[in-house]
Amino acid sequence: MPKLERAIFSRHEPQVLAVLRGCTVAIAGAGGLGSNAAITLARAGVGRLIIADFDRVEPSNLNRQQYTVKQIGLRKAAALRASLRQMAPFTECVAHNTKITPANIDRIFGAADILLEAFDKAGEKGMLINAWLKLHPAKPLIAASGLAGYGKNSKLRTRKMGNLYICGDGISEPAPGISPMAPRVAIVANMQANLAIELLMRLKRRH
Repeated sequence: MPKLERAIFSRHEPQVLAVLRGCTVAIAGAGGLGSNAAITLARAGVGRLIIADFDRVEPSNLNRQQYTVKQIGLRKAAALRASLRQMAPFTECVAHNTKITPANIDRIFGAADILLEAFDKAGEKGMLINAWLKLHPAKPLIAASGLAGYGKNSKLRTRKMGNLYICGDGISEPAPGISPMAPRVAIVANMQANLAIELLMRLKRRH
């Protein structure tokens, strides 16, 4: 292990780090949820991330997404990969600048141990969930629902339905006067990432 890598992870539990270094997590969407979750997972030590998003960074994204002014106009997946190289250089990041459809889900995400859903639109969320659970019923999918606004920490929770997990309050959606804000978006994204690590440890320790 390179000297810098040892230093970065010097306070990690060795057994946990060893498991995470061998894991792959896929993230569908690189916006508020996806960009926050990716950084957390990489810093935790996950060895490989697969990130897909077809969108570009816009000024309005900067209030809650992990991008900078200099990255405005860039493809989100590529911009996030560039940022991760600076923050967590020992995590491999595979970036797909493409729109996810039922036809390419398995090709792009199939090698992952766990999939995080980080889309904005309900229709896209439903499509991803239905396709993944049909393709990979034994692999967990961690989705998010209900994260707009601020406060109400006590309302945030995780619901489990087989291998589908949903983080958020399940209620607060963007509407006139209610928008996604950085604190709540980051909390839910980190709920997803924290759960992903917990599930990875369970899955890998069984084998």
